[in-house]
Amino acid sequence: MALIEQRLAQLGLKLPAQIQPPEGVSLPFAFVQVQGSRVLFSGHGPLDDDGAVAQPLGKVGSELTIEQGYRAAELTGLAILASLQRALGDLDRIKAWTRIFGMVNSAPGFHQQPAVINGFSQLILELYGPEQGRHTRSAVGMAELPFNIPVEIEGEVMLYA
Repeated sequence: MALIEQRLAQLGLKLPAQIQPPEGVSLPFAFVQVQGSRVLFSGHGPLDDDGAVAQPLGKVGSELTIEQGYRAAELTGLAILASLQRALGDLDRIKAWTRIFGMVNSAPGFHQQPAVINGFSQLILELYGPEQGRHTRSAVGMAELPFNIPVEIEGEVMLYA
């Protein structure tokens, strides 16, 4: 078993199935695009094990707590890892996590987006360690996100040559 898969199992975490979008929704884009040693991944949201959009939905700071947003960011990280595994075949091919753009569906006046996106960052650091998992990051508030999800994250990783 690959190292990252072992770490996921040790933490009791499971990668979800591919997203099952709401009825009538088309997603005509690549979730992962490999460009040599660069791998770009599109915006992902939190998913349940079966690929359904995870609950609860809504704005952090009014309908959801920071803790619920943090968990949504962690679930989003698992969804990203699942897409990367489907595209790459092996999560151990990732040499470095380079850039993360975290968006939080924020209530007016909410300004703790970094605390929410930490759910993603802590997951990656726990799985990949402080060197390989270290990444640059933005954590911003948005007025709305697709399907009313609390968190959306996109970014880039580098592969071993």
